Amino acid sequence: MSKKKMSLKELNFNNTGSWPQEYKIGFCVIVGLLIFGLLWYAVTRPKGAELEGLERQEATLRSDFETKQGRAANLEPLKQQLAQMEQQLQQMLRQLPSRTEMPALINDISQTALATGIYNELFRPGPETPKEFYAEKPIELKMVGSYHQFGAFVSGVASLPRVVIMTMHDISLRPRGGDRGAVASIAPNSSLELAGTVKTYRYLDEEEAAAQASAEQAAAGGGQ
Repeated sequence: MSKKKMSLKELNFNNTGSWPQEYKIGFCVIVGLLIFGLLWYAVTRPKGAELEGLERQEATLRSDFETKQGRAANLEPLKQQLAQMEQQLQQMLRQLPSRTEMPALINDISQTALATGIYNELFRPGPETPKEFYAEKPIELKMVGSYHQFGAFVSGVASLPRVVIMTMHDISLRPRGGDRGAVASIAPNSSLELAGTVKTYRYLDEEEAAAQASAEQAAAGGGQ
């Protein structure tokens, strides 16, 4: 006579050893799936989120690395270009008059004006003002001459051995003893009066440049 098959309601969890073989196998499978699910929820799922965060961080770091690598590749050419520009600047500065040449240059400018027939009523150099790598020297002047004479004066200054840079400040040009508004209508040989201030420039030597840099640093430190 065949043994009666046990139903699920008849299973006794306090005596699992008496369960039929198929129920034991099914119970073990269910317990294994529950353990696997708990392990996934408690361990694998947080690790997956952490992995996604690390992957995003890796992509960001890779992008930063590629950007910095591109900048580093261009750094050396930029350094060479900067060195060339500094060398060109120094060459241009060396074309300006030096500290020892400045007095002779001021005299040459005055003599050039006299040589073209211009009359210097006033030619008074002022004190120098040092800048970062150059110094500017103002010259207060009042000159009397014609259009042609002033043109010859400018040409003569431009042909001096040293590069002469002159900038004009508060300059007025008017007919000598006439109306200030009539400059455009006067004849080429009429007498004109040019008055105001011009500034000329020279380069600072290494000692002067170092002293100027120290003075600027001291002024910046005192202003903080």
